[in-house]
Amino acid sequence: MKARLLIADDLVDSADSLALLMRFAGHEVEIAYDGEAALLLAEQQRPDAVILDIQMPKLNGYEVCRRIREQPWGRQMFLIAVTGWDEEETGTRVSEAGFDHQITKPVDPQDLARVLDRAPSR
Repeated sequence: MKARLLIADDLVDSADSLALLMRFAGHEVEIAYDGEAALLLAEQQRPDAVILDIQMPKLNGYEVCRRIREQPWGRQMFLIAVTGWDEEETGTRVSEAGFDHQITKPVDPQDLARVLDRAPSR
């Protein structure tokens, strides 16, 4: 699936390098470097999928996810949590926030591509 993506990570190098790889794979990509910018871009751009780092300034990934899910335009958006922590530690919080999937850092672009390929068409 070629998709419109939003990548949100406060680590500029991580966000930019993942965005570059996703663009090479044929996706359209927007980037946000904090939670507030991610929420604003999600509303303005309405991407097919949002890849949200959990630990970001201004608004963390959990809060961005919750706020997206509260909006009519965000209920069907495919939301992926990216965390440096193990899935067992964060799995419940990720699920409760409304994420569709979780990936552990460092993000493997091939793993992300497989997740995006399995995402329902929205």
